[in-house]
Amino acid sequence: MPTCTIQKHDEPGVQEFQAFYEENLVRVYRFVFKRLRNREEAEDLTSQIFLKALRYLDPERSAQSARSWLFKIAHTTIADYWRSHYRVSISSLDMQLEVGWEGPTEGVILGANELATERVFNLLEALPDRYREVLRCRFLFNLSLRETAAMLGVSEANVKVLQFRAVKYAANLANRITKP
Repeated sequence: MPTCTIQKHDEPGVQEFQAFYEENLVRVYRFVFKRLRNREEAEDLTSQIFLKALRYLDPERSAQSARSWLFKIAHTTIADYWRSHYRVSISSLDMQLEVGWEGPTEGVILGANELATERVFNLLEALPDRYREVLRCRFLFNLSLRETAAMLGVSEANVKVLQFRAVKYAANLANRITKP
């Protein structure tokens, strides 16, 4: 019966890592796939996770400790994937201004009613920073939810919540200003 002599298992720990790999491959893949919902990306990240584990695995760890450590690697690798996936080269309005962006032109902002525009700017200045920034992104700069989320470094769902709260806060503030 032919035997495979191509693979050598002379290095210490190779067989142990192979067993560790075979025990955990399906679990790690399912963990990654559940978070990505993309088969190819999940396969790629799973291989990256095991490569990281191969480099730093401590053979003295217990099986449970090694598995827990492997899933920490998986969690971190997935977080890195999403960070790089949604990374935007300019991450804040201040940075955009630093690189030379001047914002919307004066004519576009002011429009026909300068008094109303001044009132809006005064309301914006009275808002907390986070609310002001989300409203500027969404309404002054016409950014999408995804673009706003990338600019603010939050999720799209968080942008929706911030926008809702900011509009509500601004409306209450406007009512207090106009009513004595």
